[in-house]
Amino acid sequence: MHEILLLYVNTYVSRLPLVCLLFAIPALPAPKPDARLDPLLHGVENRYNHAQTLKLDFSQTYTAARRPTQVERGILYLRKPGKMRWDYDAPAGKVFLSDGKNTFLYTPDNKRLEKSKLKASEDLRAPLAFLLGKLNFWKEFREFSSQPDPSGSIWVTASPNSEDLAYSRVEFLIAPDYQIQRVKITGQDRSLLDFTFTNEQLNAPVSPQLFAFIPPPGTEIMDEDKP
Repeated sequence: MHEILLLYVNTYVSRLPLVCLLFAIPALPAPKPDARLDPLLHGVENRYNHAQTLKLDFSQTYTAARRPTQVERGILYLRKPGKMRWDYDAPAGKVFLSDGKNTFLYTPDNKRLEKSKLKASEDLRAPLAFLLGKLNFWKEFREFSSQPDPSGSIWVTASPNSEDLAYSRVEFLIAPDYQIQRVKITGQDRSLLDFTFTNEQLNAPVSPQLFAFIPPPGTEIMDEDKP
């Protein structure tokens, strides 16, 4: 995930610094996982490292102590390098976007656009940009383990190399064709963000114009770079 491993889940989701998975970040040396996982992880890397674009349907469930479970869904577009757009069907009109330099979160209920630097983003959706770029499990993770899923896919669990992050574990559900079907991210506060992906289209037609968001008239713009 050297160079890329790149939002608010909603307004109350904790901003965890997972953006470290998006870009080149010094990592502690880590041992390789069990050699039996090598073919599986290399297969995933090969699948996504050769993709220039990606389109898929997603659903996300956020669970935290003393908070109601939040379920959202929509369409995710990714384009190398470092661009992504989350178009939400539920809640309708919500958009999270990265143009490769900045992130933008638009919430239609309050007509607010929040802008921040991509490298400073602490949103939980950020690490999913690893689906495009130079994915390298061994540089980003350690303490790998695996277990079969009744569907025939394999769960791979890993801890991040860096101990300074606000999440402690990432779980990947990997299909026999090396497609990533689910990603579960566990925060240090024991919150859980669970993504399910379907209808994946590698190298789908994804226009660069998708990654330029023009806010509707009357939108309140909050720019973290400005006082």
